Amino acid sequence: MFLKNYLIPRLLQYFLVIFLGITIVFFIPRMSPTDPVERTIAEIRSRGTYLDPGQIQAMVDALTEMYGLSGSWWEQYKDFWRRLSKGDFGLSFFQFPTPVITLIKRALPWTVGLLFTTTILSWLFGNIVGGMAGYAHNRGWSKLLDFLAMFIRPIPYYVVALTLLILLGYVYRLFPISGGAPVGAQPSWTWPYIKEVLRHAFLPAFSMVLLGGASWFQTSKLIVQNVKAEDFVQYAQLGGIKESRIMFRYIIRNAMLPQITNLALSLGQILSGALITEIVFSYPGIGYLLYSAITRGDYNLIMGIITLSIVAITTLVLIVDLVYPLFDPRIRYK
Repeated sequence: MFLKNYLIPRLLQYFLVIFLGITIVFFIPRMSPTDPVERTIAEIRSRGTYLDPGQIQAMVDALTEMYGLSGSWWEQYKDFWRRLSKGDFGLSFFQFPTPVITLIKRALPWTVGLLFTTTILSWLFGNIVGGMAGYAHNRGWSKLLDFLAMFIRPIPYYVVALTLLILLGYVYRLFPISGGAPVGAQPSWTWPYIKEVLRHAFLPAFSMVLLGGASWFQTSKLIVQNVKAEDFVQYAQLGGIKESRIMFRYIIRNAMLPQITNLALSLGQILSGALITEIVFSYPGIGYLLYSAITRGDYNLIMGIITLSIVAITTLVLIVDLVYPLFDPRIRYK
């Protein structure tokens, strides 16, 4: 029954979402007005290079072939899936002839290291503190934290990021204002290099934990307040069970179920959600790379990054679906 009614439908849904998502990603860039071949020719001309009509046409044909843009959309689509099955996204247009997968491998550790860490920290802080505040919602400290969360959460992220950048980067110069490490530094597992990486990551990390923690805090607080009003909680209180056990074992544990699903979605959106953070702080991750690809019409790089994001999101959602019965016994019962 588990295999037929639970596992197989979710696996079919998983592959269908990936297929449709990647297909959409393939066609959307080709509908944009930006032509990467024309842009490349324009960049060559802007350097003062003279090209006669014959040279231009020969260059257009060569670039079209190298970029994988020759033939009809259907032929390009079939060739795209053939290359994708081998893990080949083609060559980058604006960093030609570097393969797309090479650029992604360079940028991915920065994004995963920064956003994965901040997402987990904000989720843990927001849910634990929010759960405790929801259980003791009449206490003064709970009302104070709720007021701070209500004040911080509506502020647009870029406002918070720019404020921290100006105050702690320009005015007081406590932290670097851009980059992921000092210019020219060679990556290594030494404490001086790790310390510099942490210093460069502090401002973007703090901005994300601040807003993310406020959001998780409010959500967790509201869920815990609703769970606290359930009959089984009141029955446990009448039974003389310790308050700490009721709070963590009965209330917060049940309140965490929807938050686990939201965490999976948040982790999956790390690759696409890095855009604003990495642009504001000039952080060398996937988001900044995607921004460069969009502004320069790099079809292959756009498809490579978004394909990776689609696979990450759907895979994490699938994993949560498969392990969710471990957290919610009602699903195992059904």
